[in-house]
Amino acid sequence: MSESNAEAVASAVASATEAATEAAAGGWRRATGIAGVAIGVVAAGAAAGVAIERLTVGRGMRQKARLALDSAGPYGGLRGNPGKAYADDGTELYYEVDDVEPVAESALTRRRRRLFGRKEPAPVTVVFSHGYCLNQDSWHFQRAALRGVVRTVHWDQRSHGRSARGVAQERDGRPVTIEELGRDLKAVIDAAVPEGPIVLVGHSMGGMTVMALADAFPDLVRERVVGVALVGTSSGRLGEVNFGLPVAGVNAVRRVLPGVLKALGQRVELVEKGRRATADLFAGIIKRYSFATRDVDPAVARFAERMIESTPIDVVAEYYPAFNDHDKTEALAHFAGLPVLVLAGVRDLVTPSEHSEAIAGLLPDAELVLVPDAGHLVMLEHPELVTDRLADLLARAGAVPAAATVDGYGSTSSSAGPG
Repeated sequence: MSESNAEAVASAVASATEAATEAAAGGWRRATGIAGVAIGVVAAGAAAGVAIERLTVGRGMRQKARLALDSAGPYGGLRGNPGKAYADDGTELYYEVDDVEPVAESALTRRRRRLFGRKEPAPVTVVFSHGYCLNQDSWHFQRAALRGVVRTVHWDQRSHGRSARGVAQERDGRPVTIEELGRDLKAVIDAAVPEGPIVLVGHSMGGMTVMALADAFPDLVRERVVGVALVGTSSGRLGEVNFGLPVAGVNAVRRVLPGVLKALGQRVELVEKGRRATADLFAGIIKRYSFATRDVDPAVARFAERMIESTPIDVVAEYYPAFNDHDKTEALAHFAGLPVLVLAGVRDLVTPSEHSEAIAGLLPDAELVLVPDAGHLVMLEHPELVTDRLADLLARAGAVPAAATVDGYGSTSSSAGPG
């Protein structure tokens, strides 16, 4: 991005701050349009501004296209057996379990008997944790691939998806912490996976959640975790990320963004109207900060947009401080000796691939996979590659037969399981 664009971005965000201040004094309706821009900036998970290319298609045509994609897109429709866990502050956390199909379970049991003798241990369960402003459906392709082959748990982080708003946030006005998310994950594991080996999979904030779990509950990791996948995430130093902006632009964004979020989070209804009014800009921001390739399936891009835009601005504000405070570098030591996959898109502007390289540097036995033509939502942008590497991790962890393969549509076949 050019310096002039960066200055324009900084100016736009600064204007948003002024609009927020004006709104607090009663001018919220005048501020709503600019506020929508600020919301789009943050809800995309980037915490930074971006200049968007000029849109050449009429607004009505774009709106019809979004509606068509919403009705035709097959993504995010997978559902499992629902359950509820309760965080230490009483927050209700929603999860779903996909159990192993009887045929596949029989085949896997025979293999386990060869490995462990006549006693049948509890099956391996793969627990997926999603990222900021997303929900459990962000793992759609990987869930489709593994369905019926290995037991999986997909959950929604507090205030995301089908989970309830954080009690501590609503009652006490307390910002979310990554440590709190680690305890939430422990509550989900206690409810959905009370026994047996576990593979932990986390994307972005979900990866940070996995690290926080290890930091707070090292005995659980030592006794039950048999594999870990950290996708597009970071163990700390997120305050140094420039989000693809020059120094002047990112410094301006960081200076004004906390004030913008705090002010806008107090006027949710009007701000959400502003975000809907700036849907085209919002879509452009999401695409830039989620994907690296221009030829992403429009239905997939719209799927990502729907997940992100469903996150209310006050939730965005509650979570924002957690990332600058996040530092779980020392917690990575708890994964030493385990099969670990560290995967990232080389063109990720949100959690740059250098952060994944730093994680892998502290876990020398980990498999490091850097995807050249991928952004932050690499599991949606390159689902086949991510699913293939994840399947390999599960084979190394003993969760699925080593012969298991995945095809281009996310289905799974194996010589030891169902086709």
